[in-house]
Amino acid sequence: MDYIFTLKYRLPDHEHDLDALAERLGSGGCDDALAGIGQTGRLALEFTREASNANEALLSALADVKAIVPEAVLIEAAPDFVGLTDVAQVLGLSRQNLHKLMSKHRHSFPVPVHEGSASIWHLADVLTWLHAKGTYQLEPGLAELAQVTRQINLARETAQAPQLPADIVAMFN
Repeated sequence: MDYIFTLKYRLPDHEHDLDALAERLGSGGCDDALAGIGQTGRLALEFTREASNANEALLSALADVKAIVPEAVLIEAAPDFVGLTDVAQVLGLSRQNLHKLMSKHRHSFPVPVHEGSASIWHLADVLTWLHAKGTYQLEPGLAELAQVTRQINLARETAQAPQLPADIVAMFN
């Protein structure tokens, strides 16, 4: 199965020759990725990777990038963090229809990661909720992919966080 996902990185300061970097990525196992370098010091790689499961696809891509650019720092694996517009696109709905659905089921709709003028959810949570409803057709493998990207982002955050106090951890168990 083909899995489509994006890995976003912060590049080390010495990576100035982006053409040479793209060449190294292509010859080092990332020839199934489109590279985006729109922001100075950043690299986005959109992969279309064939694998038996999403975990294998993502872990092999992460390992390939690490072997080529060991000092690059992963910023985000996507799809994970989404707004209503993103979810509406995945489902083929209008943002307004999705907002009505969310409002109608406000007590069961997943809690956002960030709530404000633009709320953000983990795509995996929303897809799990929609799957339980049983009324929406989802792309094969998308829920699995969203779950793995969420796990990667959580692992990245956990690895960068100081040791969490037991009383704080206990609040969420």
